[in-house]
Amino acid sequence: MTNKVLILGGNGRIGGSVAQDIATNTDSEVILTGRSTASKIRDIQLNHQPNHKLNPQLRFLSLDLANIDKLASEIAKSNLVIHCAGPFHHRDTKVLELCIKQGVNYLDVSDHRSYTIRALEHHKDAVNANVTAIVNTGIFPGISNSMVRQCVEQFDEPEKIHLSYVVSGSGGAGVTVMRTTFLGLQNSFEAWIEGDWKIIKPYTDREIIDFPSPYGANGVYWYDMPETYTLPKSFPRVSSVITKFGSVPDFYNHLTWIAAHVFPRSWLRNSRGIEFLSHVSHLMTDVTDRFSGIGVAVCAEVTGTKNGNSLVCRANLIHENTAIAAGCGTGTIAQLLLEGKLRKAGVFPVEEALPTNLFLESMETRGININQDWI
Repeated sequence: MTNKVLILGGNGRIGGSVAQDIATNTDSEVILTGRSTASKIRDIQLNHQPNHKLNPQLRFLSLDLANIDKLASEIAKSNLVIHCAGPFHHRDTKVLELCIKQGVNYLDVSDHRSYTIRALEHHKDAVNANVTAIVNTGIFPGISNSMVRQCVEQFDEPEKIHLSYVVSGSGGAGVTVMRTTFLGLQNSFEAWIEGDWKIIKPYTDREIIDFPSPYGANGVYWYDMPETYTLPKSFPRVSSVITKFGSVPDFYNHLTWIAAHVFPRSWLRNSRGIEFLSHVSHLMTDVTDRFSGIGVAVCAEVTGTKNGNSLVCRANLIHENTAIAAGCGTGTIAQLLLEGKLRKAGVFPVEEALPTNLFLESMETRGININQDWI
């Protein structure tokens, strides 16, 4: 029988990219949902496709997550549920709980520690139900986590993780990603530094990272990502985990810094303020995307000891379209689950669930090169 994959939030750029990856790499039927009518979801997806053609495996369904009965019914008909309906800052774990209750495997593209913490609390329930649930899939978090695992495994004693990301313009994503960016500036957060949890202010401590061509030297800043929380727990021997984010062109970094440190705090704590900043930013990237592109660069550096020597292992990834890269990250894990190659009962961040060999093989089939070297 044909597998059925239910994608919640399928009318967004990330959900649509996940759907296209799964339809390309499996023979599954993929159901994309949103609060709009099914025809409108289809039209949105059609407009997101470069050649304005949809894969015939895709089906469209109007579904509001607040309609619990209909949501539960659709989950029960599925082999895999993928939650792409962000922002996740204030999402509850109802979808995950329904999947566990009905014995259906679960993935999401969540990108905030508050949701990650709530999701991981359901680990024992997922184990008892023999459900594999993996959170934080995508590009960052997601592929970035696996790049860290790839480097950590090279050491006898890993000591420090430094993750940096830079995105060109909008990254090919929608206004939801803009909302996520500004929501991430609302509060200080804890980071694991020199063996202790320390309070960090978002968008501070600018650092220049030399990314591979065409990015080169770019500024990145402290930013609260789920990896800041999960990586110290996944790799407990590591004493420090640093996660930094930046934008291209660089003036977006300065504008974001101003939003974080100069604008009245009420602007970032008010939903209307977030909406205003998000829509203005999205309009700006509509213009600059033509010049900057919509790609992404990820650099994972792990410092540690190997054969008695102190070394740094560095993994780099470059992709021309951030949204498509995110689709590949989630689609990879979906394919492995559907094919029975990945099975791990419980709720896990991606770096604990996905073995490095399967990660690298899947990236290669999608034309994504992870370049690793020693510095």
